[in-house]
This record gives sequence, structure tokens and C-alpha cells, in this order.
Amino acid sequence: MEENKKKCGLYLRVSTEDQAREGFSLPEQKERLEMFCKFKNYEIVDYYEDAGISAKTGNYRPEFERLKEDIKAKKVNTIVALKLDRITRSIYDWENLMTFLDDNDAYLDCVNDEINTTNANGKMISRLLMSVSQNEIERTSERTKIGLAGAIKSGHIPHIAPLGYKHEDKKLVIDYATKDIVVKIFDLYYNGYSYKKISNILNNEQVLGKTNWRDSTIVTILENEIYKGDFVHGKRTKHPVYYENVVEPIVSKDMWEDCQVQKKKNSRSYQRTLIYLYLQKLKCPKCSRILGGKATTKKNGNTYFYYYCNDCKISFKEKIVDDFMSKLVNELVEYDSVVNQFFLPMIKQKFDEPKEQLEKEISNQKNRLERIKKAYIDGVFELEEYNKERKIVEKAITELEDKLCTTDCTEELCFTPKDILLKRDIDYINKLKLNKEYTEKTKTWKDYTRAEQADLVMRYVDNIELELIGKEVVVKQINFRESICKPCRELFESGYIDTTKPAIFGNIVGNIRFSNYLPKEEVAEIIMRLRQYYDVGYTEATYYLDKQVFYFNFMQDNSAIVRVFPLKDYYKLDPDSKMKTYEFGIIYIREEDKFKLKEIYSAFDYIPDESNRSEFYTKEKEQISIGVKPVKFAEKSKNN
Repeated sequence: MEENKKKCGLYLRVSTEDQAREGFSLPEQKERLEMFCKFKNYEIVDYYEDAGISAKTGNYRPEFERLKEDIKAKKVNTIVALKLDRITRSIYDWENLMTFLDDNDAYLDCVNDEINTTNANGKMISRLLMSVSQNEIERTSERTKIGLAGAIKSGHIPHIAPLGYKHEDKKLVIDYATKDIVVKIFDLYYNGYSYKKISNILNNEQVLGKTNWRDSTIVTILENEIYKGDFVHGKRTKHPVYYENVVEPIVSKDMWEDCQVQKKKNSRSYQRTLIYLYLQKLKCPKCSRILGGKATTKKNGNTYFYYYCNDCKISFKEKIVDDFMSKLVNELVEYDSVVNQFFLPMIKQKFDEPKEQLEKEISNQKNRLERIKKAYIDGVFELEEYNKERKIVEKAITELEDKLCTTDCTEELCFTPKDILLKRDIDYINKLKLNKEYTEKTKTWKDYTRAEQADLVMRYVDNIELELIGKEVVVKQINFRESICKPCRELFESGYIDTTKPAIFGNIVGNIRFSNYLPKEEVAEIIMRLRQYYDVGYTEATYYLDKQVFYFNFMQDNSAIVRVFPLKDYYKLDPDSKMKTYEFGIIYIREEDKFKLKEIYSAFDYIPDESNRSEFYTKEKEQISIGVKPVKFAEKSKNN
């Protein structure tokens, strides 16, 4: 054999996209390379085939590495390939290969590209061709990314559907059979349960028929952005892409974000036997570190709680925060019982779980049950496995049917945002007129257990700002969670919830319940509905902006203001407060007015139906029968 004879290694490579695009199958490459070597009188030493592997940087190609080892061992001195891009599509990799070939006195020859690596001009041409090849792969990658981004924005998520979702018409949609499991996990974590406790609860309840729920599963669910409607593509890469609002969310963004904050806080917490109301809510007024908690139990059995910062040597009693909180807790408890636990879930449910979706999912689950039965009859399932699968599906059907029933009742009752304002008005009057019954029926802050108080603080309070005045620690401000403030603020701005504000009535200083502007038709409806329970009065008053005072002789006849509201939308009409006076409507009740219905407790358990528009200008001697909405309905549905 001549010493300078070319001893060739035939390199054959094909990726799936290459074969689909250009038909470069391995047998076809092999045939053409053999004909080329025969024409050039090259000796074929071996064949090196990498199938289904791209030539991108970083991809490991075992046969190409074997070829390089044979070049080092002087078994081969020439690489023969069909095209330059069979070897690589990266300029960086190509330069490394050129250096490798020079170091080992080896060459490259291509069938379709006039490549000659033995001189400078040939190397320059190869670099130009390599630049074109790299540009092609980068453009292809860009087109792929653009197409993928468009698909993701349309709800086509390129992943296995996570718990709570399913693929329907190639889109990710909510699976109403498993959605509530996800909601439950977020609610439990939001309310202070650890990963371990949540997994134990799911295992004890055998959710989805499983007893192998793990902490890691809970963490994965809580960290998945898909549940707030967003998607992160390439999450584990250096350049992940974030897509917002691409699927229907299962939990609100506020809830999801709150859980991430809670997760960071929980990583610094530990198991405690005593309940600290404000743990993780208080920061040192000097160094801003989260304060620790301690407690002492006296001989009389009373336990006293303290919060402290070791670094700054600051310590103070929990009572300091309690005293400040006591000014807000009544509003907090009222908001919790009237708005958050009752009306908002009822209104929200009509949108979150449309009737047709529930009916469709019930039909799907019943079809699934029939398939399971058929599979058992055909011998696919053993009896034990069949019973297990049957119970899972039957449980899902029962839960869906309960939701459908609740949705039907919700649609029949037709609760509206006006009902919120009406219920709060009635509760306020009940407190004045039926104080004994109100005290019996209403759960105040002192009636909550310490665990329930801690739960309210955890759910509603984001943090509590402290400051030092001299050596004394005082509360500067309590910041409530945005997920709580936002719906309350939206209701207030829309005129459907009130707030308490200080006011001056002539020479009298006091507090009033104030609500925002509502159209006069809605105001009239609320007043007419109130008059079915109480003979409330209505009057109007002028408010002078320069003196910030109401002028009228209202307090002299022992009347009590129920609520004050503007008669025009002054936020829009006078954003800079340049007007001299505002006109306000006032709903009030007189000392002699009593509850009109025979059953007093109906004042707490029901609200007047808006379909009853009868006007009551004077007190009626006879008892009145009217249409009502049961306000206890939501508690029943929640327990179910």
C-alpha cells in the first residue's frame, strides 16, 4: 500500500429532521460515499454511523468520537462525508476540528462540497460554507421558536397535562373532575399547613385512590405557574421564556404569589406547641429581621406571649399589637363572615364552574365508569382492581353532581353584589335594634379561639410595621394581603361595600358608614328592600368641603345613621376637590322603629329578595310575609 494513500473513515449521520426534509437516509449516504471513494481510489477502513443525532454543539456523537480516536491511532487519515453539515453546523466546533486534523495530519473530503483542507484557500472556503450552515440552523431554530410561542399563546402547552388540567382539542383546559384537588392543596398551604400535613391529608382521604402522595408532589404543584394561568418554557435552561395568561387559571395570581411568599417564610419556621398570633408578621423596627416568639406561663395558668430580636435586644408584649388590632378586628371579622365566606364564593362559582362544563364532565365520568365495567366483564380487571377504580370514578361523579346542584341553586338564588351591601346594612341595623339577638348570633373576635384568631391573621395580614418611640415599641401600620384588599377595594369602588370614616355633624363628632356612588335606581332598590325589614328613613344633606362637615339637625330626634353615600360620582366629576359642596344621601333609622317580621331570627338568616319591590312608608301593624334569600346557604355548600 502506498504511504500517502488515503485511508478513509466514512462518516454517516442523519437526524430525524434531516431525513424528513432532505431524505438523507443512512443507506443512501453509504452508497454515494462508497461510489465516491471508488472514483477517487480511496481505501475504506471503516464506517461510522450516528443515527438520529443532531450536529448541534454539545450533542455527543459516539461514532464520530470513535472516528477521531482511530485518526489519533493512525488507522484513518481522511474523513469522507456527504456534506460539510454532516460533520458539524457550528463554526466553533469546525475550528476545533480543523485544529484536530492539522495536529494529526488528517484531512476531510466531502462528496457534495468542494472541500480541500490541505491549503489556506480551502480552509477559508470551508469556513464560509460553515457560516452558511450555522446561519441556516439558527434561522430554523428561530422559526421553530416563533411557531412554538404562537402555539403556547393559543393554549397549546407542549407538556403532559398537570393535575387539574387535561388536553382537549390539543389545548390545555381545566379538568373539573380533579380541579378541586389542586384548589384544596393551595388552600391548605395558604392556611398554614406544611407539605407533610397536606400529603398526609390526601393519603388519609385516599384522593384519586392513592395513598402515596408525597411532599415533593405538593411542592411541584405549588411551584407550577400553570395554575395561575401562566407557562414557563425551558424552565430548567439558561434562557427560560415566560408566557402570561395562556390557559384558564385554577387559582388566582394573588393566591399563587401569596403561597410563594408563604413558602419562603415556612423555610425559616419550625414546629411549635404554642400558638403565636403574629409570628412571621412582625419585623424588628431596627434591623428589619423577622422577630422570634417566646411565652411564659404563670402559676395561675395564664400564658403571656412576647416577641423579640436577639441582635437588637428588643422585646415586647404581644398585647401591644393586640390593642392596635382590636381597632380593626371587628371590620376584619365582619368582612370574613359576610363577604369572603359568603357572597364572593357564591358569585365567583357561577363563573368558575359553568353549568355546561360540569354536565359535560359528569357525562365523561359516567362513560368512563361504563368502560371500567365492560373491562371487568371482559376479564381485563380483577374484582379488587375493578372496585378500586369504580370507587374513584363514583366519588368524582358524586362531587361533580354536588357542584352542579350548588350551581343550580346559585343560579336560582341569583345573588348579586348589591346583596353584599344590603346584608351589611341589615347587620348594622340588627346590631342597633336587636342587640341581644345580634350578640348571640354574631361571632366576635373574643369568641374565636386562639387558633382561629391566628388563622384570621395569617390569611388577612401580610405584615405589621413597628417603630421605636424612645425605647417603646409601637405599631405603625398593619398591611393586609393584596389578595384580600383587592376584591374589597373593587367592591368599594363599585359602590357595593362600605367603610367606616370619621365625620363631623354640626357640633357632633362621630363615625359613619360610607359607601361609594351608585346609580339612583340601585339605591332605590336597596332602600325598598331594607324597608321590608325595618322602617328606614331617607334624607339628604350637604357636605361642605372647606370645613369638612355635615350641617343638619339629624341627631336631635334620636335617629341613627345607617349609611351615607354620594348622590353623584364626585371622584369623576371633581377629581381635584375644587367643588365647594357635595350632596349626600343618608339612610337612617329612628329609635322607635322595630323589626317588622314575626320571626326575629330571620333578620340574621335571610335577606329580602329583590323581586319584592313593595314600599313601606309607615309601620304596619300586621306581620308581613315576603320573599327572602337564605344567607346560610353558602355555609352549607362550603361544608359539603
